[in-house]
Amino acid sequence: MYGAILGDIAGSRFEFTRPSDFNWKTVELFGGMCTYTDDTVLTVATKYAVLNGLPYAKAYGLFGRRYIHVGYGNMFLNWLNAHSEKGYGSYGNGSAMRVCFIGEHFDTLEQVEREAEASSLCTHSHPEGIKAAKATAAAVYLARTGASKREIAGYLHKTYGYAVRKPLAFYRPRGRFDVTAMGTMPLAIRCFLESEDWESCIRNVFSVVCDTDTVACIAGSMADAFYGGTGLDEDALLQRFLIKPNDLGIFDTFLYEWAVKRPQEEGSS
Repeated sequence: MYGAILGDIAGSRFEFTRPSDFNWKTVELFGGMCTYTDDTVLTVATKYAVLNGLPYAKAYGLFGRRYIHVGYGNMFLNWLNAHSEKGYGSYGNGSAMRVCFIGEHFDTLEQVEREAEASSLCTHSHPEGIKAAKATAAAVYLARTGASKREIAGYLHKTYGYAVRKPLAFYRPRGRFDVTAMGTMPLAIRCFLESEDWESCIRNVFSVVCDTDTVACIAGSMADAFYGGTGLDEDALLQRFLIKPNDLGIFDTFLYEWAVKRPQEEGSS
């Protein structure tokens, strides 16, 4: 999960613009313009829902309205403002960006895919949105339970039909900003498959013009699960980026506390 959050933060400053001297191999991962986005907020909301036994829609509404200025799409904003709990047929990549904790938490692949579908249906109820959520959670589950990259790629291709064999060399000259699940998932999977560790996975994302924060969030969650962490001082980075002053100027620790909360601490705050 930390790999997803830190991927979102690292990718946030390159979502729309890149400096003229941008070098994806050497650029600093966490610069001064980095920030968490809706990817992080809703990833933590999924964890909150699971640990408190809440419907996903209620958790997304709670976190979404608490952290309203983090870059939600218009359809999700309308859903929040309407206090809705029903899906609106989206096939955006938002269903996939928030589900990694499901892949980490539940004990069987069947449970993981069932919960991922439930988490998607309350907003991203289009079949492509549901598929992306299930595939991401499944990849995280398989990675953290010892599956090889070949096995993960084979499962995602056979079960969900994602093209996983196209190398990043194919994507780089064709990169474009694409927030659809269909455009995001094959690239995110490939960034993970061609990585050697979490950092190289995120740099793979940087190498392609794309919806950088979300692709890095999804790919970063897979890499975190596969490599057993990010290799970074995760807690220091999470404190640095997640603890921010609220509208009253008071430091808000709620997002950080739920990001790092252990399952046995559920319901303690």
